[in-house]
Amino acid sequence: MAIIGEAVRVTGYGLAGALVLPAEDPGEVRAAWRGLGPDVAVAILTPRAAAALADADGGPLRVVMPE
Repeated sequence: MAIIGEAVRVTGYGLAGALVLPAEDPGEVRAAWRGLGPDVAVAILTPRAAAALADADGGPLRVVMPE
């Protein structure tokens, strides 16, 4: 499982063993998404990260955090 989004919203998930990928702007979000390996089955995204990936194809299952 990977968590992508603003650092203030995602950092704590590392305590649960998730791969935490802080990304503050759309370019960082897309870079983090492209860097996900085949071992990542689920990606949890902040709403801003999900918006940055709206046109991205493929990848793991996406789950968007509530606002």
